[in-house]
Amino acid sequence: MKTIIVTGGCGYIGSHTLVDLIENGYHVISIDNNSRSNADILKGVKKITGVDVKNYKVNLCNFDETHAIFQENENISGIIHFAAYKAVSESVENPLAYYDNNVNSLINILRCATEFKVPHFVFSSSCTVYGNPDIIPVTEESPFLTAASPYGATKQMGEEIVRDTVKSCINLEAVLLRYFNPVGAHPSIAIGELPIGKPQNLVPAITQTAIGKLLQMKVWGSDYDTKDGTCVRDFIHVCDIAHAHTLAIKNLENKTNKTNCDVFNLGTGNGYSVLEVIKTFEKVSGILLNYTLSNRREGDVIAIYANNDKAKNELHWHTKFDLDDMMLSAWEWEKSMSKV
Repeated sequence: MKTIIVTGGCGYIGSHTLVDLIENGYHVISIDNNSRSNADILKGVKKITGVDVKNYKVNLCNFDETHAIFQENENISGIIHFAAYKAVSESVENPLAYYDNNVNSLINILRCATEFKVPHFVFSSSCTVYGNPDIIPVTEESPFLTAASPYGATKQMGEEIVRDTVKSCINLEAVLLRYFNPVGAHPSIAIGELPIGKPQNLVPAITQTAIGKLLQMKVWGSDYDTKDGTCVRDFIHVCDIAHAHTLAIKNLENKTNKTNCDVFNLGTGNGYSVLEVIKTFEKVSGILLNYTLSNRREGDVIAIYANNDKAKNELHWHTKFDLDDMMLSAWEWEKSMSKV
């Protein structure tokens, strides 16, 4: 079995990717210091797969501790790098923490990848690299505009760091995956999103309001130049995103990659407004949400969704879940955590 290191393996997308990799015959190792995740999510991974995943509780910004993991585990065949801070609004409030954590952790993991001759690297990027695009849907060739937040800037920097590293290292090839808006939970409802503190993302805010953890949720901005005045996003089921990572690794292993640093958009190709997502949740759950229209939030992109043709054609990746599935699985996950 080939061994894949998954950084941020206890996180939302990371835990779902652990499951997908295991189900496709890989041995996995997680690195996650649990500063923004819960190690108990690995119990859910075991429930689904029957596999106890080893997690190293290490901060990747500590090079010596990161290096020791690679010394202990020989013949690593690939790295999928999720570990990063990811809240847009928090990055606006505390930019130095984001630059420090997201950039330094990436540099350290790449230093280990090159030293220990790990051949394959998949980087968790984001549609925030496009800034506020002039033309949508965006393709992989769409230009980078000024990032709307420090978080988005760290993803732009991260892509350049990976590209430059691959150019300088003949033994390393990479794939950059630009996520749009992952939502939902595993169909088993054994794993899902576990926000720490008050949720920063839309769907956990919706489900926590519906269950009563939040008395009311805010819709940030209702005067944008969009179909109903609220932001438009490309929401995609987390399991669809997770499977793309397995396909990206296989693409590198099978040498079907077109370049030594390919990039792919991971979105459904559909743009949904915040109010459309709320209405879809109300439809599938039968619950009317208590929400209020509020002012715009700094750092939010107005509207973005993906052209995903490249991922379909080259990774042979196709989405399986629609917006109803996403909202319903997120709601079932929320209820399972509250034992409703």
